[in-house]
Amino acid sequence: MNSIEDLKDMMLPHIRRLKPYHGVDPMEVIAERAGIPADQVIRLNGNENPYGPSPRVNEALGNFKFYNHYTDPEQRKLRSVLSKYLGAPEERIVAGNGSDELIDLLLRMFLGPGENIIIPSPTFGMYSFTADICGGEAISVASDENFELDVEAMVVAMTDKTKAVFLASPNNPSGNIASSSQIRALLETGRLIVVDETYYEFCGQTVLPLMEEYPNLVILRTFSKWAGLAGLRIGLGVMQEELAQTMISMKPPYNVNTAAEVALTASLEDTSVLLDRVKAIVAERERMMGLLQKIPGIKAWPSQANFILFSLPEGQGQRIFDGLCSRGIFLRYFDTPQLKDYIRSSVGLPHETDAVVAALTELVEG
Repeated sequence: MNSIEDLKDMMLPHIRRLKPYHGVDPMEVIAERAGIPADQVIRLNGNENPYGPSPRVNEALGNFKFYNHYTDPEQRKLRSVLSKYLGAPEERIVAGNGSDELIDLLLRMFLGPGENIIIPSPTFGMYSFTADICGGEAISVASDENFELDVEAMVVAMTDKTKAVFLASPNNPSGNIASSSQIRALLETGRLIVVDETYYEFCGQTVLPLMEEYPNLVILRTFSKWAGLAGLRIGLGVMQEELAQTMISMKPPYNVNTAAEVALTASLEDTSVLLDRVKAIVAERERMMGLLQKIPGIKAWPSQANFILFSLPEGQGQRIFDGLCSRGIFLRYFDTPQLKDYIRSSVGLPHETDAVVAALTELVEG
């Protein structure tokens, strides 16, 4: 009988070396860690929507009668309703189990062992993680001191092994937007350019019109943030029809579950309510920014998303983060060379903003 070591030796070498991607812990886990009831936890580390889904979602999920049936592998109804929302042909749309699955599918379509993608740094960790799973490499190109893309350096970093560029706009964790001219410059290289517009609804800026001009452009969106469906995992990609059909043919046949499809459809029937909530989040983002800027030693970066990145006094990041956790306030802490002593906070409800600001003020002064 083989030992576990024998089985591990049979794994692909790049999988054995894989470093895990760390997502957000469940509410009950962080509540236990803080030693407080779950309803007292302030969880602003996942860029989630504090208002939750549309009221129509619960009603639609409860009324649906056919959970015993598989979903349509061709996503016909789903692509049709998404087409109306996006203003894009349904033949160019593919839905996924979150945008994470679409990142995975794109990289499996284009990236092989020994090949690479270019990503700015800092950015969303799933791009490099998924490249590693494919046996490829993500080459990180540092953005400037204001987190602006260094497009020239990204182009210089390309080799004959470079298959794609992945970037988020607004970027996670910095919240700034890539300009149309920057994206055009990358598109001109002929590589696959994937623009992740996860936070589009919070800024209203998209490069979707460029798809008519550049067949190598792919755009990703999600219903996790603006529509409050993070737990149901529903994302979408817009790409040229030939790419979309290839992705439809290679994805798991029933990759989007029925509950997610029902919830998405109900959300799109209630966009006015959801977009009013987006406006409330944007207004709270600006209020939070103003309050953070008044705390000595903190520098907050302007954001076009539903979160704010800010730096703490040098060398105090871990202490302040630990102090927040002990108070039941969970934000996202960064301790990398480029983001040493940085924290990212999702925009929550007004009372959560007030609690974060009060705790930060006390901890910074302490």
